[in-house]
Amino acid sequence: MQFAAQPFELEDRSPQMRVPEGCAIVIFGATGDLTGRMIVPALFSLQQRGLLPDDFAIVGFSRSKWNTAVFREEMETAVREYAGAMTIDGTAWADFAQRLHYISGNYGSREDFEQLAELLGRVSDEHSCGGNYVFYLSTPPSVYSDVIQQLGAVGLHQANGENSSWRRVVIEKPFGRDLATAQTLNAQIANVFAETQTYRIDHYLGKETVQNILVFRLANHIFEPLWNRRYVDHVQITASESIGIEHRAGYYEESGAMRDMFQNHLLQLYSLVAMDPPVVFDAEEVGAEKIKVLRATRPIPLTQIDQWAVRGQYGPGWARGEYVKGYREEENTDPHSNRETFAALKLYIDNWRWEGVPFYLRSGKSMTKKVTEIAIQFKRVPHLLFGLTPADALNPNAIVIRVQPNEGFSLQFRVKSPGQTIRVHQVSMNFDYESLFNGEAPPAYETLLLDILRGDRTLFAHKEWIEYAWALITPIIEAWESSPASNFPNYEAGSWGPPEADALIAMDGRSWRRP
Repeated sequence: MQFAAQPFELEDRSPQMRVPEGCAIVIFGATGDLTGRMIVPALFSLQQRGLLPDDFAIVGFSRSKWNTAVFREEMETAVREYAGAMTIDGTAWADFAQRLHYISGNYGSREDFEQLAELLGRVSDEHSCGGNYVFYLSTPPSVYSDVIQQLGAVGLHQANGENSSWRRVVIEKPFGRDLATAQTLNAQIANVFAETQTYRIDHYLGKETVQNILVFRLANHIFEPLWNRRYVDHVQITASESIGIEHRAGYYEESGAMRDMFQNHLLQLYSLVAMDPPVVFDAEEVGAEKIKVLRATRPIPLTQIDQWAVRGQYGPGWARGEYVKGYREEENTDPHSNRETFAALKLYIDNWRWEGVPFYLRSGKSMTKKVTEIAIQFKRVPHLLFGLTPADALNPNAIVIRVQPNEGFSLQFRVKSPGQTIRVHQVSMNFDYESLFNGEAPPAYETLLLDILRGDRTLFAHKEWIEYAWALITPIIEAWESSPASNFPNYEAGSWGPPEADALIAMDGRSWRRP
C-alpha cells in the first residue's frame, strides 16, 4: 500500500529557497578526505542547481604544499568521482574552478593567518563577496583551538562594521571526547565567535527524513495528539552498520560506539522525536525544545549502569554473504581491545508528555544490515476482539521513520482479510522519497551547507545541547573504561548484536524490531 502525492515541484519558491548572499568559504583541512568527498562536490552541485550566488569563492587552507593550480586539479578529480549522477561538462567545471583558491600554512601560525587575511581581501574583491566569510574547520579536532585562536588573533572573526557583512564558523564533530573537553571547546569558540556565528555540523540532521520528522508530527493533526504517554508504549531508535570499522582502527580505538554515534546522531534523533512543538520554527525555538528533552532525561544511576546501558564488540562471523574477522583481528586494533563496537541504552524522559515511556537506542558495527530507523510503538488495544490472542498483541500499531536507506515513513495497522470469517491481517502504508518524488533526496551536506550560507542554524547543535548530551553519556563511558568487559567479543559479525542487548529490553517485556 503506497501513499499518493499531489503535484510536486522539487524546488519551490518559498523563502527558504532564496539564494544566499555572496561570500567566500574558507576550508581548513582542504586537502583532506572530507573536503574532496563531501564539501566541494556538494558546493559544485548547489551551483549547478542555481542555489549559490554568482558572487562566491572557495579558499582552501592546509599544511600541504599545494598551490591554486594543484588544488583545482585535485578538486576536479574529486568532484568527478563523488558527484554522483550529476553531468559535469567542461564549461560548468571551468566556471566553478576559477572560484577556487589555495594557500598553504600552519594552523598555529599567526603569520600564515595574516597572509590568509590578505588573500581573502583580494578574493573578496575579485569575486564581489562583500566581506562575508564562512570558516569551515574540516580538520582533526586537535587543531580546532589553534584555528579559532588564530582567526581571532588576526581579526577575521569580526565583520566590517561599515556594512552588513558577516562571519561564520563551522565545526565538524566530534565536539569533544567527554563533558569536560566539550566545555573547553565551547569556551574556546565563545572567546572568539558568538553562538549565533557558530554552526556545529552533524550530517544526520541534513537527511531529508530527519528534517521531515517535525513536519510529519506538527503539520498533520492526526499524529501529534497520539505522540505522548497515553498512546505510545515505547520508542526504538536503531542505527546499525553492516560493515566493520574498515580502515578506521586508529579513530575507533579512541572513540567507540558510544562516542561515535550516541552523543551526536542518536541523541539528535531522540531529541527531535521527543521534543514539544516550538512556538515558531526557527533555530532558537527548535534548539530550546531539544535542550529541554535532554534536561528532562533521567540520569542513569551509576551503581546500575548495566541495567540501563549495554556494550558489545563483534567477533568473527558471516556478514554480507562472506566471512569477516572480528574487531580484535582488524588491522591496527589492540588484540585485547576493550573498545565497544555496539551500544544500547534505555532512557526515560521525566516530563508530562513522556513520563513512564522508555526510549531504547542502539547502534553497532558489523550487524545484519545497514539501517537507521525510528519506531514509535503504540500501546495494544485495551480489549482483544476478533479472535485475537495476547500473542497477537505483541506486534502492535507502529509508525516507522526510515532515515536510511530508502528514506521515508511507514504506518503499520491491522485490517480484515477477505473471506467469510473475520481474520485480522497486519499491513503497512509506505511512503518513500525516491518513488514518490521521482528521485533521491538531496545529499545532507548540500542541505547543511546551504543553511550555513543563508544563516539558518535550525539544523545545527547548540552548545548547551552538546554539553547536556555529554553529561548524559560521559558517566557510562567512564564506567566502561574503568571496568574492562570480561566477555568481549560477545556478538558475531552479521548478527543483531549481543544477547545482553536483547536482555536489556526483554526485562521490560519487549523485544527489538528486526528492520
